[in-house]
Amino acid sequence: MDVRTCLRLVRRHWWIVLVTLMVAVGSAALVTVRTAPRYVASVTFFVTTPSQGVTDAYQGGLFLQQRVKSYADLLRSDRLAQAVVADASLGLTADDVQRRVSTSTETGTVLLRATVTDTDQTRALKVTEALSARFVELVQKIEMAADGRAGPIKIEVVGGPRVTSSPVSPQPNRNLAVGALIGLLLGAAFAVLRGVVDVRMRDAAGLQRATGSPLLGEVPFEAQAKTAPLIVGEAANSARAEAVRKLRTNLRFVDVHEPARVIAVTSALQGEGKTTLSCNLAIALAEAGWRVLLVDADLRRPKIADYLGLSGGIGLTDVLVGDVQVGDVVQRWGDKSLLVLPSGSAPPNPSELLGSKAMADLLLALRESADIVVIDTAPLLAVTDGVVVAVQADGALLVTQQGRTSRAQVAAAARSLHSVSVRLLGCVLNMAKVAKADAYQYEAYRIASTGTPSVPADRATAAHRGDQGPHTVGDRTQELTRLPR
Repeated sequence: MDVRTCLRLVRRHWWIVLVTLMVAVGSAALVTVRTAPRYVASVTFFVTTPSQGVTDAYQGGLFLQQRVKSYADLLRSDRLAQAVVADASLGLTADDVQRRVSTSTETGTVLLRATVTDTDQTRALKVTEALSARFVELVQKIEMAADGRAGPIKIEVVGGPRVTSSPVSPQPNRNLAVGALIGLLLGAAFAVLRGVVDVRMRDAAGLQRATGSPLLGEVPFEAQAKTAPLIVGEAANSARAEAVRKLRTNLRFVDVHEPARVIAVTSALQGEGKTTLSCNLAIALAEAGWRVLLVDADLRRPKIADYLGLSGGIGLTDVLVGDVQVGDVVQRWGDKSLLVLPSGSAPPNPSELLGSKAMADLLLALRESADIVVIDTAPLLAVTDGVVVAVQADGALLVTQQGRTSRAQVAAAARSLHSVSVRLLGCVLNMAKVAKADAYQYEAYRIASTGTPSVPADRATAAHRGDQGPHTVGDRTQELTRLPR
């Protein structure tokens, strides 16, 4: 995985980075608030010894530097801590004093520094004062010769004891900065990890790779599409409607030498929006002047009649079993050249019925009677109905919902079509997320060019259906004189 891929994943899952950053900064702030202030008191000792001449001074300096290292350990010894506790009423034990004391030396010098860290500023200073006094006495006692003479080492306090006027910890700025840095790093790592383990279809490029077919369109997600799925009325000027029109154009130019006249619209799973897209594609084709026939071949879960407000009790299945003629059940929708063949009665054997010779003959007749036939089929991975219909069509259009279907499922759906030599015309990324800037730009252009439509979506749908309901059999017969009777 290269850097560009990681950055793309971080950008896609920016909310993970934001949440992690907020949690990290909040945790750092909470720790800062709950941490008691700590003060530091310090004292500096100078270790020396009498010397005669330069040679003695040099040797004495080396001797003292080694001695200072031992005195650093002596400052944290039990003996000194007990002497400090006995000297002043500090409310501490010897172990408490040892934990508060730290020492440091400067290489090449005879300076020894002791620091005491405590949450009480006054107590830190008292401990340091007692420590400096008892340490000098302890060194003199240890270095004293056996005959009672003073030892060769002399220790003097050259700095302090003093205590800081403000606490050395916690440091809010530093803690928040460290928390923010950790949050950003963890957030980026979580975002990349989420992108790696996320197998759902997220973008158009991934859809093209999974299907091995061209991308013919990206239909953006619109919340109002749930209540007004058809691109009529106000929705006719939406970004979704414009995307369907682009799909219409791209679909007509997939192969100009061998254009597809019978198109099977399918998907990998149920609920990816293939039926809605079938209806809207048929409407867009009819608006362009094509004589379009929309067939509901999803016999297990037919929805086209409900979407278009038509009667679906008699339709495709009744024609296939020979109960009715196709010219008697096809219904006109709207004031355009759009004809609809509903699914009809629910059959016990959908796959066998769709793969029958009657279905092949019907499609042959419909091909000659309409400019374009759009067939809504069943999902490919659920049942075999979709493949059975796609084999008899000129090509298939694979619809995939962004963020729902996995890459493996899309690839399996494409393989099911390729395995039976179905011509996969292309794929459509449905309910795609569109950048706010692009959506705003389109909306501004729409308002500037067309203004606000005055026909509500529900009334426009009724107008397309016809205010007087579905047309009579006699009306449909006159319109379908080219269809077999």
